[in-house]
Amino acid sequence: MSYYLKKHIAFITKHGKEAVIIPVLEKNLQCYITHVKHYDTDQQGTFTRDIERVDNQLNTARHKARIGMEMSGLNLGLASEGAFGPDPFTGLIPWNREIIVLIDNETKTEIIGEAQGPGNHQHLITSNWSEALTFGKKVGFPDQLIIIRPDHESDNRIIKNITSWDLYEKIFHDVINNSTTGYAFIETDGRAYANPKRMEMIAKATKDLLIKMQSCCPDCGTPGFTVIERFPGLPCKNCNGPTKIFYMDLYACQKCGEHREIRCTDQEWADPLYCDFCNP
Repeated sequence: MSYYLKKHIAFITKHGKEAVIIPVLEKNLQCYITHVKHYDTDQQGTFTRDIERVDNQLNTARHKARIGMEMSGLNLGLASEGAFGPDPFTGLIPWNREIIVLIDNETKTEIIGEAQGPGNHQHLITSNWSEALTFGKKVGFPDQLIIIRPDHESDNRIIKNITSWDLYEKIFHDVINNSTTGYAFIETDGRAYANPKRMEMIAKATKDLLIKMQSCCPDCGTPGFTVIERFPGLPCKNCNGPTKIFYMDLYACQKCGEHREIRCTDQEWADPLYCDFCNP
């Protein structure tokens, strides 16, 4: 039986995330999720930088979940928060990290779902409509919405909700005519409903959260019995020495403190490619 059977969970959002989060959790956990709509989550920060996010990504999600719980009077609360930046490998690819937090006042625990990967977060500064047209096609407009402002990325004359090619062209020329430099700053819209690739990442983070919510402590039954540490050292098939490949995970319960080491691979040996001795 699901720990969350018929329990009510508050979920606060204003940018359409409920479409990919609520059905997955309600179906699999047999819970009820209350969509808290009457709060402007943009107060916690916007992707267009007109309102700066004052805290880090995780704390912002926690804060929003708490607001949803207070507004609904519920003991369980959900919120998600996204971020864009350069990829952690080359620093050249736009990268999207999504987290979704569940806070449980009854057990005094929280569970965090996460997903990350390449994202659609691009911009262009131009005075040429042909270049703006090419940019739109490149980023997937009009499914992926775009934002335009005059001159540079910090100009506060932001135009959002551009949904058609005709409107895009009209606003582009209007912005150019009202700019100081003759240029427009165009960027992909980072809001969830306006960014299909981000919605895909939110769905992945939700699936990660679901797995963790369904993982209960074998001792006390509290959900969120998840990995807190991973151990490398799978032996090399060539020299039998330890490699960088993970072979064991440490699971822990936030409530009772139960710890268990669980093997995370069926492999007995690691490829010598990952051995510092055989492949220095």
